[in-house]
Amino acid sequence: MTYDILIVGAGVVGTALARGLSRTTASVAVLDSANDVGTGTSKANTAILHTGFDAAPGTLEARLVRRGYRLLGDYARAAGIAVERTGAILVAWNETEVEALPALKAKAEANGYDACRIVPAEDVYAALPHLGPGALAGLTVPDESIIDPWTPSLAFATEATANGAHLLLGREVTGVSVGASTTTVHTSAGDVTTTWLVNAAGLGADTLDRLLGHDRFTVTPRRGELLVFDKLAAPLVTRIVLPVPTALGKGVLVSPTAFGNVMLGPTAENLEDRTATNTSEGGFEFLRSKGERLMPRLFDEEVTASYAGLRASIDHPDYLIEVDAAQRYLLVGGIRSTGLTSALAIAEYAEEQLAAAGLNLPARPDPAPVPVMPNLGERFPRASQQPDRIAADPSYGEIVCFCERVSAGEIRDSLCCAVPAVDRAGVSRRTRATNGRCQGFFCGAAVDALITEHGRDPGPPCRIRQPEQNQQHEEQE
Repeated sequence: MTYDILIVGAGVVGTALARGLSRTTASVAVLDSANDVGTGTSKANTAILHTGFDAAPGTLEARLVRRGYRLLGDYARAAGIAVERTGAILVAWNETEVEALPALKAKAEANGYDACRIVPAEDVYAALPHLGPGALAGLTVPDESIIDPWTPSLAFATEATANGAHLLLGREVTGVSVGASTTTVHTSAGDVTTTWLVNAAGLGADTLDRLLGHDRFTVTPRRGELLVFDKLAAPLVTRIVLPVPTALGKGVLVSPTAFGNVMLGPTAENLEDRTATNTSEGGFEFLRSKGERLMPRLFDEEVTASYAGLRASIDHPDYLIEVDAAQRYLLVGGIRSTGLTSALAIAEYAEEQLAAAGLNLPARPDPAPVPVMPNLGERFPRASQQPDRIAADPSYGEIVCFCERVSAGEIRDSLCCAVPAVDRAGVSRRTRATNGRCQGFFCGAAVDALITEHGRDPGPPCRIRQPEQNQQHEEQE
């Protein structure tokens, strides 16, 4: 078949685009070389829902992050995606950083966010009593939030497929041929034909852009390594602790996570290899030196995991969202670490650009509702804690992953959903199984056995929480 719109890239931005465009009458497909959605940059980030307080005023990024914060907050509430408004404190450690705080507050206000306050050191330590010595002042950002970073992509893809969109996964792009009325994308699994092509390929966006004859930006993979601390560290960090930003990024932060852990990172290392998601000894030592100064007691607790993600840094100061009507082609490139927050706003803006270029996008008369997803938040009830669910299906009371309290029923559900897991990593992103203290040492074999049992069988429909049980926000007092 010939699709009306083919989106290359199944990360959080690509799936958000698919979700939005599938709510029109257009036929939509999403293509990715990975075998699952949300497996690239989207699965390895700092998991913060940004207010956009520190974006460059007047940029498209600032506008879309501000809009996306509201859109994703509302969507998460409807879909059961864990979000906690912990707030953040940007900490100044020297006089130069103290002097920078008024300008950062003014930048926030220029971005339409006026809740920031400059506070003295005693207020910083009252909020963060375990912070290391030497802090001189702080800037509070009360609406910064932590979010489950994995479920948004899954929810967007689930909603898109419910509206008829196709997921074409495990297909690497090898070439593009633009014709008079259609474009053929050549892949490792055969050709795909479309009228319009949308490039949301993240780290590969510049490569795909060049296949269409453009040479307007270059992606530099920027590796960010992070450390995840045991849940016993959670009382040490109740708010996001941010540094004064530098030219390389927002620097090393300490943050609680929606899954009950504490996260330290990221590093910022420019690379050439676009697949280098391995961690490094140098990265660990760098984070340890930073962490021991930020919060010395943190390293009294165990590091349960380390991981690295690659961000698509480009030689352009803003998002690159540009349409070429003659080629029937939309570029969505240069989406940095703010992409999780801004994804739904990017999709909204992209749809406007396509319509302005002449693509007729009438609304679907009966779009699928927002799917209610399993809430993976630590401070929300899991299936194994809900007697009514266990009574209806005893597999929800059969614990497989004791570290994360994940039941056999939840793992089975992750393998039979509209967008099912295909391997252990996919199960982990859908349930948290194997992500705890033992990192799968105890439960890994049992998880693999369930994958073998259910993975090739569509099985029963996914049993997910009902809307009335869906409590999403938990605010920091």
